[in-house]
Amino acid sequence: MQKTIKWEPLLNTAEIGVTAKNGVVTLSGMVDSYAKKVEAENAAKRVSGVKAVAEEIEVSYGNSFKKNDIEIATEILNAWKWNWEIPSDRIMVKVENGRVTLEGKVEWNYQKEAAKKAVNHLVGVKMVINSITVQSRTQDAIEKTAIEHSPDRSWAEDSENIVVDVKGNGVKLTGTVDSLYEKDEAGRLAWNALGVWTVDNELFVDYDN
Repeated sequence: MQKTIKWEPLLNTAEIGVTAKNGVVTLSGMVDSYAKKVEAENAAKRVSGVKAVAEEIEVSYGNSFKKNDIEIATEILNAWKWNWEIPSDRIMVKVENGRVTLEGKVEWNYQKEAAKKAVNHLVGVKMVINSITVQSRTQDAIEKTAIEHSPDRSWAEDSENIVVDVKGNGVKLTGTVDSLYEKDEAGRLAWNALGVWTVDNELFVDYDN
């Protein structure tokens, strides 16, 4: 696994320290943007053999940085105005010492993810807590087969090891996958099904099989 990490450009920089033991990767160090922090975590998840990521990276903009929380909040709202995926009238933002909290209700998970993604790259942001909930207008039963037989599941060779359980508007995923990336992708695809309000992703990463 250490050899694989060496070939991830983002994890092989002077800014970020990386240690790996028993499938757990620890990221440490200091970066000058929240986007780099997020990208480092995503890069670690793509490494073969990684079961868990302990992320201890700090974001620091230096002593010369002057932007306050009001300015950051204003930039967030402005960024949302130009993104058709984000129903900004349904989302509330709170900024405290550069730490951003998003709250509210949206109809689709892609709207929740788009709201956070638009914040990640803004200067001054040190952390993003995405507490937006998903609640679609329809309360029709979720089509379990639509999740199980999604054509997008072809990315996972072991997709037959993923068990989908549907109760009301909630989806629970159990079984085994070979990487954290596959686990995240399975959860993302489950969210794409019509009527999903919650996804409980309990997939176990077992790279030894």
